[in-house]
Amino acid sequence: MNNALARTFFRVGLTGGIGSGKSTVARMLSDRGAALIDADHVARELTAPGGLAMAAIARVFGPEFVDANGALDRSRMRERAFSQPDARKQLEAIIHPLVAQETEAQAHAAAEAGAPLLVFDIPLLVESGQWPRKLDAVIVVDCPEETQIARVTQRSALERNAIEAIIASQASRQRRRAAADIVLYNDKLTLDALKAQVGAMAQRFGL
Repeated sequence: MNNALARTFFRVGLTGGIGSGKSTVARMLSDRGAALIDADHVARELTAPGGLAMAAIARVFGPEFVDANGALDRSRMRERAFSQPDARKQLEAIIHPLVAQETEAQAHAAAEAGAPLLVFDIPLLVESGQWPRKLDAVIVVDCPEETQIARVTQRSALERNAIEAIIASQASRQRRRAAADIVLYNDKLTLDALKAQVGAMAQRFGL
C-alpha cells in the first residue's frame, strides 16, 4: 500500500458487541504497530477515584453512586441505567464529551509520534452520533449472539439474563454490519486463525 492510500485510512474505528473478540483484535493490531486508543479505558479512568467525571456523577445521581474509594459504583449504575434509559443518557452526557476530549488528545500525540495508523477501540461506535464522521474506516468484529453469551459467561460472573440485557442495549448485529467498511467474522476460530485474518486486514492499512 502506498503512503497516499495508507493516509486515507489513517483513523480507523474498531467496534463489536460484548464477547465478539474486539479487544483481542485490537491487541493484535497494536502488536503490528497501530496506535491503539481505547475509549473504554479512557471512560474507566474518568470514573476511577479522582476521575474527571466523578464530581458531575455525584451531583447528578447522588453520592450513593460513588463507592468508598471515590470511584463510580458500577454495579449500582448498571442497574439504574438498564432500568431507567434516561439515566443512561444522563451518564453518557457526562462521560462522552470527556472521552472525546481525551481520545483526541491521545490521537494527536500518536500522530505527532509518527504512528502509521490510529485504531480507535470504541464499543458504542455505531450508537454514537459523533464517532463515524471522525473516522476514515470502520472495522466490525462480528459473531452470533450465542457465541457472545458463551464467551462472556466463561470470563465473568454475569448471569445469562444480565448478558442478554447488555447485548440488547447495544446496536444490533445488523446495524453494526451495515456501518462497517470491513467485517471480521470471529466465530469458531482458533487464536492463530484469527491472527491470520487480522494480519491480512492489517496489510490493507499499510501495517
